[in-house]
Amino acid sequence: MTAPDGIHPTAVVDPKARVAASARIGAFAVIGPEVTIGADAEIGHHCVLEGRVEIGERARIGHGTILGGRPQDLKFKDGTPSGVRVGADTAIREYVTVHRATHAEEWTEIGAGCLIMAMSHVAHDCRLGDGVIVINYAGITGHCQIGDRATIGGLVGMVPFTRIGPYAYVGGCSKILHDIPPFVLVDGNPAAAHAINVVGLRRAGMKPADRRLLQDAFRLLYRSGLATPRAVERIRQELPVTGPVAELLDFIAGSRRGICGSAQSGTAAVDAAPSPESEPV
Repeated sequence: MTAPDGIHPTAVVDPKARVAASARIGAFAVIGPEVTIGADAEIGHHCVLEGRVEIGERARIGHGTILGGRPQDLKFKDGTPSGVRVGADTAIREYVTVHRATHAEEWTEIGAGCLIMAMSHVAHDCRLGDGVIVINYAGITGHCQIGDRATIGGLVGMVPFTRIGPYAYVGGCSKILHDIPPFVLVDGNPAAAHAINVVGLRRAGMKPADRRLLQDAFRLLYRSGLATPRAVERIRQELPVTGPVAELLDFIAGSRRGICGSAQSGTAAVDAAPSPESEPV
């Protein structure tokens, strides 16, 4: 039976851990001395929270999950004061692993309102924005960045230091070798761009005019046959560089790995999806 204070009698909670009175901790969970658990958060059975771990209010941590484990990084030195932060209202499902950062006073961060589905892995030094969805068995390697409300499909693999922009959608089983621009739907091995993520943007409440501008920018970037620098120049000449178009161009300008190629250019071994022209806005 669960103890009156919400901590199961079989859970091992270090006296130094800071646990909100309204938090709940399941059977056989292990909570280390540097852990902070916010109000109304729930830690499932058999979870392990070690090192510096901060759990936001109302977050849900699924059974068997391990947060704050030693990073799989040969540069890591034992005793390094680093940690994992999980935002408010985020759900991390069963048997997910999230490793702490490699360097002192740094964090692996998962934002607010995210859903990290079962058996996924978030490696050291990653940054996930708010509202990110990571589907089962995805592998997010070290130092990756995922923007707000992006969706990562099941069994996706990302190489270290790659970035995925806000509102991007990555199809299941994709292999991410380059940065994925914001608002773009990609798929394949290696992942290549198919279209603007119109469905996701409509659900997010983006105005139809902005969605059309993004589709116009996508055509120039991925359907014109131009090299990326020339396509960006054309976008600046032909479209208003404000709002989401400006965000798209800023992301490209900040890319160190380069952005993914087009599914229609032969850079990915997948059939081309319908062009943006055929998708409703």
